[in-house]
Amino acid sequence: MGKNEKTALGRALVRHHNQMIQQSKEKGQFYKNQQKKVLESVTDISDIDAVIEQADEAARLFSAGNPIPNLLVDPDSSSSISDMTPEERREQQKKEEALHISSLRVPRRPPWNAKMSLEELDANERQSFLVWRRTLARLEENDKLVLTPFEKNLDIWRQLWRVVERSDLLVMVVDARDPLFYRCPDLEVYARETDVHKRTLLLINKADLLPFSVRDRWAKYFRLNGILFVFWSAKAASATLEGKNIRFPSEMQDSLQESDYAGTKIYSREELLARLQSEAEEIAMARRKSCSSLAHSHGENIVGNTTSKNVIVGFVGYPNVGKSSTINALVGEKRTGVTSTPGKTKHFQTLIISDELTLCDCPGLVFPSFTSSRYEMIASGVLPIDRMTEHREAVQVVANRVPRNIIEDVYKIALPKPKPYEPQSRPPLASEFLRSYCASRGYVASSGLPNETRAARQILKDYIDGKLPHFQLPPEMRNDEADLEVAAEPSSLEMQESGSSDSESTPNSEDETGPSLEHVLNDLNSFDVDNGLGPRKVPAKKKPINASHKQHKKPQRKKDRSWRVHGSDGDGMPVVRVFQKPVNTGPLEVG
Repeated sequence: MGKNEKTALGRALVRHHNQMIQQSKEKGQFYKNQQKKVLESVTDISDIDAVIEQADEAARLFSAGNPIPNLLVDPDSSSSISDMTPEERREQQKKEEALHISSLRVPRRPPWNAKMSLEELDANERQSFLVWRRTLARLEENDKLVLTPFEKNLDIWRQLWRVVERSDLLVMVVDARDPLFYRCPDLEVYARETDVHKRTLLLINKADLLPFSVRDRWAKYFRLNGILFVFWSAKAASATLEGKNIRFPSEMQDSLQESDYAGTKIYSREELLARLQSEAEEIAMARRKSCSSLAHSHGENIVGNTTSKNVIVGFVGYPNVGKSSTINALVGEKRTGVTSTPGKTKHFQTLIISDELTLCDCPGLVFPSFTSSRYEMIASGVLPIDRMTEHREAVQVVANRVPRNIIEDVYKIALPKPKPYEPQSRPPLASEFLRSYCASRGYVASSGLPNETRAARQILKDYIDGKLPHFQLPPEMRNDEADLEVAAEPSSLEMQESGSSDSESTPNSEDETGPSLEHVLNDLNSFDVDNGLGPRKVPAKKKPINASHKQHKKPQRKKDRSWRVHGSDGDGMPVVRVFQKPVNTGPLEVG
């Protein structure tokens, strides 16, 4: 073998090696284009990569024949909105929400069949999702509407589509403290569209944080509106599996035993599994009867299991409402990851409980809504706390919902009282709350100012975990009489409120007769000065006050100068002798 033949062999090996590297790169690029990557929830398009990806997707899907959107701006719209009062603006917003509520829908999966190719199915789903995004974009352009952040990743919605199609019974997990905030009515409609026999069960998690009277009111509201519901506590069920005893108030235990028929009972693990299996079996049996009555007609898009006895129960809902914790409690061991940060579950998971029951866990999704703001979603745990940029607005939501005396009792702090010219029943400001909390905990930033960001994160986590007790009443019962009746019920929340009210129920004589006229005038003057309505007084300079250790001086001893006296009547001090020059009265005469 000559020298040239050896060189040719080496070049061939190098060429083959380069071809293999190029093929691996192309394969990796193919998998990247097919989005074979870890799913990540996207609620805000703020990253430049997400913007570029969205632009590329729009350029690929849009054709030249699409109509150009009308971007004309009405010059009178902004002026009319700015001239309205907050009450009128809110009424107009409610009318607009009722008018466009039909456009606020969950994205539907386009029709498909088993004969479709992967590329065709993917293109149809992307086109349908883009049309849905375009509809919501038109709502966002309306100045009279406020659309909350929602899930913008198609792959997350694909997980929901699979879970809805696979499941016989769809379980929507909500937080018991505000069930209507976490409920998505259009998801129930979508489940009915996929299968007329499919039903949705509202699993009210964290029900142990509610007093019995509030649970009873929610049970009446759900029965009145025909909503299938179950009260549940994943934390209590997990503690029971671990052998821990959960202590409820005695009055709550008595009320639970007396009113099991009313549907206010908190289900245990075994009872919930039996209820889920019975509901799913009824749906599967109704589907079999309908299929047999249709003489075994074959459809292209039949969902659900119609032949086997195994039933599937799917769990859906917002992030951080306890879906994975519920799955772990029902399975009896940790099978899914659990964390306080929303979005821990990335893909839907199928867990076999028995030969007749299978559970399916879906990643948490943020559904589009008109009824809440970004800060309410942060305070409710739907959006991550660590990603918030404006902490005072989120803490203000907590201050508005939790009474002042409850905050002071839980954190052992004293919040500033309202001024006499302010409403005495106003909630504390977020700045007052944060500064008082930082002062009691010693949270100081590097600049020497109170570390409000750290305090806000801790307060929001306590609010989500239930350390700060709060709850919402049904819409028909949000009035003063309902509040008084709820306050009359015995609960741990009421005991905390009564303890703090007893300490404040002994006002002095000045509070009974009202503040003095001098104090009121001083407060009004300070209010005028703060708002630039009156002359600003220059504070008078005060004499410096010496320290207490400098005010007690030792008596000065008189020095002994007797050695200077020498028998005279002096005190020993040196005597100044002045020589007086005679006055010049005139010129000297020379004789």
